[in-house]
Amino acid sequence: MIFLKQFLLTLSIAVFAIFIGSQITEGVLLVPYWQSLSASDFYAYYSKFGPSIGSFYTFLTIIAALIPIIFSFYLKIIKSIAFKYSLISSVFAILFVSSFYMYFKETNELFYLASFNDVELKKELIVWSYWHWSRVFLEIISLIFLIISLIKIPILKKK
Repeated sequence: MIFLKQFLLTLSIAVFAIFIGSQITEGVLLVPYWQSLSASDFYAYYSKFGPSIGSFYTFLTIIAALIPIIFSFYLKIIKSIAFKYSLISSVFAILFVSSFYMYFKETNELFYLASFNDVELKKELIVWSYWHWSRVFLEIISLIFLIISLIKIPILKKK
């Protein structure tokens, strides 16, 4: 039973780390590519691939955000000292999800509507990039506290 719990907790952290890796990849590869495109090319690209990119990141974001929240419930139930770390991780998870509603949702919709001219789009993609890297920072902090919570769970030690 201890092995199964440890495996599930470790798998959860691995999934969260994969999510962050995909976000870093988006910031390093996709955003610079988008910034290199003219407005018309960007809008053509975004109308073709935006929905699948959005679906991919929506799924990963929901899974990643739920992991520390589920950890928190579990650790609260077993009254673990690790609860406070998973709770901090959950707060950062809520913050990175909130960033979608504070900025990305509306801006991404404006991309679908092709609302910006070339100059405005270049500026908006710079702002988008700043928001993206800020979100990645929140995700990394959440992951760090998630890992600390895993390390602190005494139930994983053999009795």
